[in-house]
Amino acid sequence: MFDLNREPTHPGEMLQEEFIKPLEISQTMLARELKTSFRSVNEIVNKRRNISPEMALKLARFFGTTPELWLNLQNKYDLYWAKKKKGAALRNIHPMRQPLSVSAVTAR
Repeated sequence: MFDLNREPTHPGEMLQEEFIKPLEISQTMLARELKTSFRSVNEIVNKRRNISPEMALKLARFFGTTPELWLNLQNKYDLYWAKKKKGAALRNIHPMRQPLSVSAVTAR
């Protein structure tokens, strides 16, 4: 498994630095175009709100990207912090010695 040594980029930072600034649009204008509130956009940009699947669809449509771009950024960010916060507890969970077969899992 690949481990990042640095905090992954929050999707709000990507939104601000790679889209809002270079395109010279305001958060207000973006909120209006996405049919959402300024507060939603502002909280995403300031890392106080996660990218939801609905917001990923809106951003992808507006900027011509994919929703997966936004959701993957969010997932990487969330996993990094979950691992940071719960690392000790996770290390106390020991992997199974022999993996379950596919038929054993589907039979449940």
